[in-house]
Amino acid sequence: MHDPETVWDFATADRIKFGTGASEELGDELADRDIESILVVTDDQLRETGTVETALESVPERIDVSIFDGVEPDPGIAVYESAIATAGEHAPDAVVGIGGGSSLDVAKVTGALADSDREVLEYVAPPVGDGEAVPDSDVRVVGIPTTAGTGSESSPAAVVSLPDRELKVGISSRHLFPDLAIVDPLLTVTLPPAITASSGMDALTHAIEAYTTRRFDTKPAPDRAGDRPDYGGRTELTDMYAERAIELIAGSLQRAVNNGSDVEARRDMSLGTLLAGIAFTNAGLGATHAMAYPVAGENHTPHGVTVAVLLPEVIRYNSSTAVDRYARIGELLGEDLTGVDDRYVGERAAIAVESLATDIGIPSGLSELGVDSEDVPRLAEKTEEIQRLLVGNPRRFEREDLEDVLEAAR
Repeated sequence: MHDPETVWDFATADRIKFGTGASEELGDELADRDIESILVVTDDQLRETGTVETALESVPERIDVSIFDGVEPDPGIAVYESAIATAGEHAPDAVVGIGGGSSLDVAKVTGALADSDREVLEYVAPPVGDGEAVPDSDVRVVGIPTTAGTGSESSPAAVVSLPDRELKVGISSRHLFPDLAIVDPLLTVTLPPAITASSGMDALTHAIEAYTTRRFDTKPAPDRAGDRPDYGGRTELTDMYAERAIELIAGSLQRAVNNGSDVEARRDMSLGTLLAGIAFTNAGLGATHAMAYPVAGENHTPHGVTVAVLLPEVIRYNSSTAVDRYARIGELLGEDLTGVDDRYVGERAAIAVESLATDIGIPSGLSELGVDSEDVPRLAEKTEEIQRLLVGNPRRFEREDLEDVLEAAR
């Protein structure tokens, strides 16, 4: 007998600080928490550009600062383990992640597992990992994004690449929420156009999938409160965040790509990304992200580019089961759908996404990312393993459906 869910909960970073110049208050925040030592998790390029030093200018001299700058794009297990080992050497009171989603993901996991003696893979969701519960840690975590896309600063999840399996997997736990997120749009001003475009499309996809994922009360109720999944399904509250995120990103992404110094566009992108992150980390995602992980894992493509190429075809596939949702998305993307037949609403929303992606230089299909027709069955098979995302999709996918959508996206 199906016992439907009747309760939803909502969570995000313990505190969020937003605004131009917000990063200048890092020192005050650390001092207020009696932090005596920090480990900064970042990448070497951000250190070379001076972004890390700028973000750390307000940190009092009495606080001991160690830096791990070994984060790479799409970090694998080895990067996570190296960062955790560095934390073990320095025993910081807090881990401060500065950078894009990769740096923030590594920072969150480092803070949570700093005192753990288990392997990182043990915390990865099944069937790839063991799904061990992430422990509660006394190490504080601060997330300072320098991109507008991943929403990792407000997320309880981290993405781990497994190069030997050509796959990306996730670790998800309420204990991965940062204690503090500091979102300063000024830190994104120097972001190159291509990264601005890719990360922005990732944020847009977060918002769209959060807005169209299955509603919380269509899911089964857990036996106990602690068994409720992190991705609990969309609610009225997540809808509010997702709608505003789509609106902000639709109105600012192309401007931010064309003129990185447009501070208003950068502010709107940073806010849209934050809201999208809050929406999807509570509501969940769908098939676009499920397909993107094996595609990017095999072809080493930027995550934002990968989801941007897949999203229109997923919209077309889903549209018949969520007409009102995609109509609203189309409107938020600037489409006039007055008098448009329901059968064509999804197509118009998909075209709106494709037009935006084209205007900012995103490739037009998976074939441009290196995906051949013979790859499609294998990618569909790998996608089926990512049930934690597929279960949220508004329309059921069978293997042949996955193959059809992947082929159409080529």
